[in-house]
Amino acid sequence: MDTLNILVIEDMVSDSEPLIKVLKENNYTVVGVATNYSEALKLFYEKKIDLVIIDIFLNGKPDGITFAETINITPNVSKPFVFLTASKDRHIFESAKITNPYSFLMKPFNELEVLYAIEMAVEKFYAQKKVFSSEKQNTVIGTEYLFIKKKKSLKKVSISDILYIEVEGRYCNIVTQNEKFIILISLLKINELLKNFIKTHRNYLVNTDKIIEIIMDENLIILSGNHKIILSEKYKSFISQLNILK
Repeated sequence: MDTLNILVIEDMVSDSEPLIKVLKENNYTVVGVATNYSEALKLFYEKKIDLVIIDIFLNGKPDGITFAETINITPNVSKPFVFLTASKDRHIFESAKITNPYSFLMKPFNELEVLYAIEMAVEKFYAQKKVFSSEKQNTVIGTEYLFIKKKKSLKKVSISDILYIEVEGRYCNIVTQNEKFIILISLLKINELLKNFIKTHRNYLVNTDKIIEIIMDENLIILSGNHKIILSEKYKSFISQLNILK
């Protein structure tokens, strides 16, 4: 289980320190702080990053825009990014806008603005990739991760870590080895979006990679961590879809 990993690109300690404080207090992980273009690229390619906060001006030059342009044109490395700036120059704003940032933060910023900018950036980024957001926009579903609102932050949950999903009315319980999350989404909808999950009961979806044992006579599926899930007669047919050695 991971929190959202954020790279901060900011050359002024007076701005980076309060920003990092806000991020850490809201359960985000700061994977690094770069003060120039070269450092930023090095950290970007070395670290596991989910979002970047970029100061437009680094050491007096608009290198933040150059950095954004670089990651935009590099295949398969794009990440959501938020521009941070104190500039009121319209020309600079237009130059930054061309890179399609996912949000803007104006200096001096406050905690609420930082949190809104991050949430907006993540949701916009994954919306472009045609993923589903729940009715209340409290969950973003990508191909490998869910981003679920937990208190003031977005919690990154690896889909591969999910053991099973249980429905309760209009809500689904997302169960991992260590945590449980509740999101507003129908079981039918989440079943359409997730791969490697099969329905074992009208109220359960199970990650097939987490199945340890299937006890046919007792209508039970044993998952990692000794979690036991009901296997109803109606859904036993999923076994025939698996590759069986003969």
